[in-house]
Order: sequence, then C-alpha cells, then structure tokens
Amino acid sequence: FAGNIFCSLVFILACAATCFSQQFIHPGVAQNDKDLAYMKAQVIAGMQTYKAAYDRLKKATDTVFVVKPATHVLRGPYGRPNIGGDDLSKSANMAYNYALVWYITRDQSYADKAIAILNAWSPVLQDFDYNDAKLLAAWTGHLLCNAAEILRYSNAGWRQSDIEAFSHLLMTVYYPLLRFYFPQANGNWDGAIIHTILAIAVFTDNKAMFNNAVDHYLHAPVNGSLFKYIYPNGQCQESGRDQAHVQLGLGEFAGAAQVAYTQGVDLFSIAGNRLALGYEYTAKYLLGKPPHCYCTISNRATSLRDDYEYVYRHYTARGVQMPFTAMAADSIRPTATRSVLTAVRQSYGKPSVKSSPPAPSGTGYIAGAGASPAMKFPADAIIVNTSQSIQDALNMAAGTGRWVVLKAGIHTLPTTLQLPSRVTLAGEGLGTILFLDPSSGAREAIVNADADMQAVTIRNLVIEGSTRTSPGTDPNTHRSFKGAYNRAGILFRSQYGKNMKDITLQQVTIQNCTFNGLLISGASNVTIARCDFNENGGNVVPGPRLQHNVLLSKCNRVSITGSRMATSPFGSGIALAHCSEVIVTDCEIARNGWYGLLLQECNNITIKSNLLEANDRSGVMLEFLRKGNTNVQVNNNLIHYNAGYGIETNAALNTILGNNRMVGNGNLNQQQKISSAPFILME
Repeated sequence: FAGNIFCSLVFILACAATCFSQQFIHPGVAQNDKDLAYMKAQVIAGMQTYKAAYDRLKKATDTVFVVKPATHVLRGPYGRPNIGGDDLSKSANMAYNYALVWYITRDQSYADKAIAILNAWSPVLQDFDYNDAKLLAAWTGHLLCNAAEILRYSNAGWRQSDIEAFSHLLMTVYYPLLRFYFPQANGNWDGAIIHTILAIAVFTDNKAMFNNAVDHYLHAPVNGSLFKYIYPNGQCQESGRDQAHVQLGLGEFAGAAQVAYTQGVDLFSIAGNRLALGYEYTAKYLLGKPPHCYCTISNRATSLRDDYEYVYRHYTARGVQMPFTAMAADSIRPTATRSVLTAVRQSYGKPSVKSSPPAPSGTGYIAGAGASPAMKFPADAIIVNTSQSIQDALNMAAGTGRWVVLKAGIHTLPTTLQLPSRVTLAGEGLGTILFLDPSSGAREAIVNADADMQAVTIRNLVIEGSTRTSPGTDPNTHRSFKGAYNRAGILFRSQYGKNMKDITLQQVTIQNCTFNGLLISGASNVTIARCDFNENGGNVVPGPRLQHNVLLSKCNRVSITGSRMATSPFGSGIALAHCSEVIVTDCEIARNGWYGLLLQECNNITIKSNLLEANDRSGVMLEFLRKGNTNVQVNNNLIHYNAGYGIETNAALNTILGNNRMVGNGNLNQQQKISSAPFILME
C-alpha cells in the first residue's frame, strides 16, 4: 500500500459521537420548548401568518369529536377493509391539534380532550392487521407522540399512570410492528416508519432506538433510506408512480429530519441538502416545468399537498434558496393550519449568507438513451421498422461497417439477436426499445455471433429486460427483485484462444434484467460511454451477488465514462474480474445491493471523479481471491452514505488513494478499511 491518503472524515452527523450520548430534549419531537413558546408568542401577538393558521386550527378543534377506540385496527389496500383505521387517524390528528391549542391558550378543556383521546386508545388497541398495517401505524404514531410530548411537559394534568399506559402502547403495539421497517414497499413507507420510530424513541428516552432510526434514514436497503428515495438528480423513487405518493414520501422523510433536528442531529444538510433537492425537483414538476427523469414521470395526482411549509422555513432560514418549494408553500399557506404553527423554530433568524438552490449532481448526468438529441445517420444505413427483422438487417450489414438503424417503437425480438462483427446497431433514443419476447424461452437480448467479434457499436437505444414494456402505475410492483423471471441484456463471451476487440456502447439504456445487464468476457478495447444501467442483477441462478449492472471479466484496455450504474437489487454497480488497464471516470454508481464498484484480481485500474453513494456494502471494494488487486488508483471520488466503508481493500498491492471525499459511510469513525491481510470473503 502506498500513496497519498486523503479522506474527508468531517461527517455531517458529527454530533453522532456527542449528541447521541446526551440526554433527550423534552418536549422534543417536532419542536422543543423554546420553539413552542415562540410559536405561542407569535400567535398571541397577532403575527401573521401564524394567527390566521391558529384561528383555522381552533375552528377545526371546536367541533364535535367522539373518540372510538378499536382493539384490532384493520386497514387493507385502498382502505378495504377499514375497521378502526379512520378512527385512529382522526384521533391522532385531533389529539395533536388539541394539544397545540392547549399550549397556546392554556384552556384546560383542550388538554382534557387530548388526554382523553390518548387514554381511550392506550388500554384498548392491541394490534394492526392487513396490507396497510405498518403504514397506518407509521402515519399515526408520530402524531400521537407529538401530542403526548406536549401534554407530558406542559403541566396539562396527564396522570403518570396514564403516561405509563401510553408508553406501554407505544412499546408493545407500535414498536414491535415497525421495528423491522419495510424497505421492500415504496419508500414513503419507511419514511413514515422512521418518522414514528424517532418520535417513539424521544418519548421513551431510548437512544439506541433513535440511533437505529437515524442509521436507517442514511443506509437502509432497497427503498428505505433518503438516498434510495431521492436520487442525485432530484428524481424520487416514486416519481414514475404519482405525485401524491411522492409528496407523501418527501413529507415523511422531512418529518423524520424535523424530529432529529429537534434533538440536534442535522439530516437536512447532508449530501448538499439532498432533501431540498427532492422537494425542488417535485415542486418544479408540479408547477409546470418538467425536469429530466430516468423514468416517465407521472402526471397522476398532481395537486399540491400540505407538505412544504416546514421544509421551506428550514432551508430558507439556513440561506438555501428554494424558489419552487416557496411557490408551493405560498399556494398552500392560506388554508394551512397545524403545518404553519409547527414550522416555527425559535432559532430561525434571517440568513446571513444566501446560497443557490440545490442542483442535480453533474456526475454521469445525463446518461442513457435520452442523453442527447437524435443523431444523424449515414446515408447507407439500413433502416428497420418495428415490423421488420433486425437479425436480417444485421446479417446484411455484417463485416461492412454499415449502420443498422432501429426506428422508434417497441422492437419485439422473437429470439436472441446474434451481433456480427463490423456493424453499428443504433436507435432513435428512448423511443427505440428492444424487447425479447418472454415466450421465446431465451435469456439474453443480444449476444456475439462470433467468438472473436470485433469493431461493433451499439448506441442510442433501450434494452428492456422486464417481461413487460410498461411498468404500470406502480413501478415498484414489477421491479426486477420481485420478478420470477431470468432475463439478461447484452452478453458477449469469447472462447479460449479467441479474443473480442473494439466494442463500444454509447448512450445505451439497459434496465430490469435479473441476470447481468451487460456481461463482457474476454475482450480488449471496450468503451462504455454515457450509458444507463439500472435495476440489473437479481437473485436468479447462479445466485445473488453474482449478477450485476455491469460485469467485465478478463477484459483489458477498458474505458467506462459518464455512465450510470444504479439500483442493482443484489449485485454491484460495476464488477471487474481479472481485468487490466481499466479507467472508470465520471460515473454515478449508486443504490446497488452489493458493492458500488467491486474489483477481483485486477491490475492497472484507475477510478476517478465518480459518485459512489448509497450502496449496501462499501463504495469501492478491492477483493482478495488468490493474488489480490495490483496498481489501483482511487482518486477524486465522492464516496458517501454507503452502508459499508467508503473504500475497503484486502491484500491489495500498490494502491494509491488520493483526494477522495468520504462522508457518512456506514462506519462513522472509520471511513475506509485498508487491510494487508489476505482475507477471503465467506458469505
């Protein structure tokens, strides 16, 4: 091991070593005592918009409300069945509303109403059931805890025995249901679960629970963390579903950050204000200015929700400009109630320095078939419509250097395409989709026709690995990690004594394959530029962690630039095995279920200027098998919020690490693990 090692160990959550050892602040869920007192003073002084929001809130509380506790709360999909679910939701909201009005007015009748709701449910509710059990508990838990925290620490007359009964409800009904989270669902679920677990942790003074929820917020798998929900370009995991769920998810992650911030843990500023980026992206779309999306962004349920006020207040107080979020909050505020009052922080003042709005990451952005406008084709190109045979056109162009151009549309392949040497296969961008017929019994969309294939280019098209070309209204339902199918994108293999060469993929999108998205074995002069590999690499045979977004084996002289390798359910973004002379630069390698970039027995590798984030193991892994990796340079990368280390090496020789920014990776005190031992992974 040699070279300059520079790591930024200034973890945004630096308070993890100090704040987590301190006592909780009480009251301390959405607001602390100074915040609540300042909110009250603003209302009493008649300051707007607080007085108007309070008047609307008080009007809503001064209505007849009858609490109807249920022993078994049942809520199925779309509210069918719904036994006790609506009653619990109404109770949780009214309890919080009553508690706020009590705090402002000190009218005991409001405290009594809030206490009556909590006392009615505490001895009665025993469990939740059906599809939305976790979701309903997560939606209501933090509301109940906010009410309870205010009542408990404001001399409201809530008896200690009743406080104990409510604590018993939280720890024997709510927490056992929520403690395992549910990242396999859409991300709004875990956002809400984290929100409520943080609130429960504060109310019950449980630091270990609080720390666990913060860790889940940062490092959870599948859809569970902030970084699984909001991508580096601001797009959200549910952007292709509908905008109501997107706003719900953003609101729950923001609510969780609000609880953490009350306790001195800043989850807002992490990753360049990632939460703000998600809000700006979504608000921008809802206000009629569609941003780039790696999916078809949904135009369903586009009404603005009341989820913007606190985020707007928080970021603008910190000097972060939020123009679209500001417009969304302004449009909602005239009818808002509790959201305006609970956005008050006593510590907020006028920002001394203003910063620009959060911007999408420029690393590997934009990649894939939609990366640039349509290109011009050679005059002698062979044009193929969706009703014509691609294979016939490739056979005609074989060995000539001619282009085969696929017109926009869905090209259903009756069987695997055999790609000959010296051809270019091109499409018209995102509109050109290659789809292997599921009834064909074949696995790969494209393979090499010759063991020594050479001088081939694939560009500007999409290879759809799913068994359907439309993801439906809920893309999470049909994701590859849930699919019972075995399908691959491109597989190029040479034979012993043969070698493929001069292979180029440019602006290609390969997605939803359960086998590898791209597998090349035995080739030289490989170029991968501005491609998008997404959701490839499942748990099909030969098994999980063996298929990846991109797998290159025994390849040399490889360039991977400006590309995106994201969200492999069980594999790595890029896996290199027995490769040499490889450069990986300016790529987004994110949200993969194994390592971001995995190297096995490679030499002369350069990894520079990449973004590696939110991978479920280390960002970069140099694995030892027999001899280890040699002459690897890892320089100038942003490696953050991976669940493992930023960089991990075992028995690597002559590894040079320099100017990597490593923040918030799973081991808070040690962002990298450099071991000279020939350790072999056994899992």
